[in-house]
Amino acid sequence: MLRSFFLQLMPLLWILLAHHHFSQGDECNDHCNLAHGSCEENGKCRCDPGWDGIYCEQCVRMPGCIHGTCHQPWQCICQSGWAGKFCDKDVHICEHETPCQNGAQCIYDRDGEYSCLCLEGFHGKDCELKTGPCEKAGFPCKNGGLCRDNNGFASNYTCKCLAGFIGEHCEIDVDDCLMRPCANGATCLDGLNRFSCQCQAGFEGRFCTINIDDCASQPCRNGAKCYDRINNFDCLCPEGYAGKTCEFLAPEPVWITTFQPDQKEHNIAVTSSNPWTTQSEPVRAVVTGKRITNYSENSNGGGLLISVKEVVTQQDSGLSQSQLILVLVFGLLTALSVLVTVLLLLLKNRQRGRQGCQSPSQSARKLQDQECQVGMLSTVLIEPRKTTEL
Repeated sequence: MLRSFFLQLMPLLWILLAHHHFSQGDECNDHCNLAHGSCEENGKCRCDPGWDGIYCEQCVRMPGCIHGTCHQPWQCICQSGWAGKFCDKDVHICEHETPCQNGAQCIYDRDGEYSCLCLEGFHGKDCELKTGPCEKAGFPCKNGGLCRDNNGFASNYTCKCLAGFIGEHCEIDVDDCLMRPCANGATCLDGLNRFSCQCQAGFEGRFCTINIDDCASQPCRNGAKCYDRINNFDCLCPEGYAGKTCEFLAPEPVWITTFQPDQKEHNIAVTSSNPWTTQSEPVRAVVTGKRITNYSENSNGGGLLISVKEVVTQQDSGLSQSQLILVLVFGLLTALSVLVTVLLLLLKNRQRGRQGCQSPSQSARKLQDQECQVGMLSTVLIEPRKTTEL
């Protein structure tokens, strides 16, 4: 029953929907301004760019237009009393407002523009500026400094300096290297409110405080351990290797027999730096003074290899340099002690002789002079005899 009812109702529903659709389409076509838009399937009016409203009957004004209207899109037709491109300027500004300051006269020009007739000593758009100390001094602030005089009303001017400058007129560039910010012997380069550090070899960073890791490139070879230094590195070579980066095999020592001038034999361990010399080769060395000359012949009999090395020798019967210095020092001290003792004894004997020669009696002076001469013979310094005539 219900199914048959819905089947009979469906044609009626389709007729109602079609009628509603056609009625909306007729309403859109009747009211929508088809010159400025078009009707959509849902019966709404879709406006073209520059038009607005339900039926696209309103034009869109120029963006920023304040006191204006339009007849076509993007227009700004000013209303009465307003002017300007955006209709934002009051034509009667001199009457409604008082833009001119400090007693200046306002004059309306056109299109909402005005000008001010400033009194003597004032200037600016609205005569708001006074010819003050800055202008009279020719704006003396240097290096971008701002001259301030309270718009000319101050009794004197001041300079507001940019960072990095000081002084009355901002004429002094602050030395940014004064505090010595660069480390490790770097050179400081002063700039405008800044500095830079020119680092020495082996350092980096803004303040040259970072020691460059010279071991970063792994220069040590054959498993050696690297130790970083200042612009350098050291390699702790494993046993059997040598060289700056432990790149060479360490040579083994070769024992040779040396002959000194006294025909005494000495066994000296010499490490051969010749890569072609082996332990099995016969080596002879002759000692001459402090020089040892080693003669080595190749096992193939091809040539004679000669290497000369400086060595320090010491004679068995001689003294070392330190022992000779000690002997000389003690000898000088002994001689100095003896000399001082002799001088003290002579000075004491001289004083005794003078005391014995002094006598208050003038009658026995000649006899005392003879005794004094005998007493003075024991001294080294003999004074000339003084005779006094009575």
